[in-house]
Parts: sequence; structure tokens; C-alpha cells
Amino acid sequence: MATGRVVRFDEVRGYGFVSPDGGGSDVFLHVNDLLIDKSLINPGVLVSFDLEAGDRGLKASAVSLASDRASSSPRTDPRPASAASHASAPDARTDLDDGTCEVLSVKDYTDEVTEALLISKPPLTGEQILSIRERMVRLAMSHGWVES
Repeated sequence: MATGRVVRFDEVRGYGFVSPDGGGSDVFLHVNDLLIDKSLINPGVLVSFDLEAGDRGLKASAVSLASDRASSSPRTDPRPASAASHASAPDARTDLDDGTCEVLSVKDYTDEVTEALLISKPPLTGEQILSIRERMVRLAMSHGWVES
């Protein structure tokens, strides 16, 4: 069973997309594959699901909330989950003395950008998020902020 965050879900049309925690392309999500009420599926919600091959690529099936705590209580920390966990780690260095910053993997950077977009602009469509993420990764690579 995989987990990921809902990027976008249109209740009227009955479909959306999930960004898998393991990385890779966003996964199609259809209302018929939900094991929970569709009103619980909102951008940023952590879900668990099975991956299946669909007509146009991978799709999520048997979709449920990943955990009661993670999905029912809103996050109070405005930082992306990975940034918050890095900051609470005992050996985390938030301010480097030499003015450099930690270089992230493309996956970690993409996860951070996705979460920041979901928190700051929940109405963004999945297509808009994918477009912004692609441009942000190219920018980060050109500055050496991520390792390819």
C-alpha cells in the first residue's frame, strides 16, 4: 500500500491526483476508487492507496485516509513536513556558518515545493502545480540547489 498527498480533487467531476510519497509522477484518483466519503479528499490530505495500471497510466485504488491523526488535524507548522522534521532532528543545521545551504535531491525538493504550493494556494490545479514544480526544479538545478 502506497501513501501520498492529494494534489487536486474535483468533487463535481469526481477525479483528481495524488503525489506519491515515494516520488514519481502524480497518480490519477477517481471517486469510484474511494473507500471514504469524497468530501474528505482535499488538497494536502495524506491518503493510502493501492497502485493499479489504468487506461492512461497508474491510478490509485482502495483509497483511504492514511491515518486519523495525519488527515483529520490540520497542520499548524507552516513549513513543509520534511523541513519541519529536518529542523527537529538533533543534528539538523538550520543556519550554516559558511553561508551555504543543504543541497537536496530532486525528489526532496519537489516534495517541499509541492507542499508549499498546497499550503499557500490550495485552489491550484494539478496541472498548474506540475508546471510550477517543473520550472522550479529547472531553476534549482541551474543554481546547484538540487543534485540530479
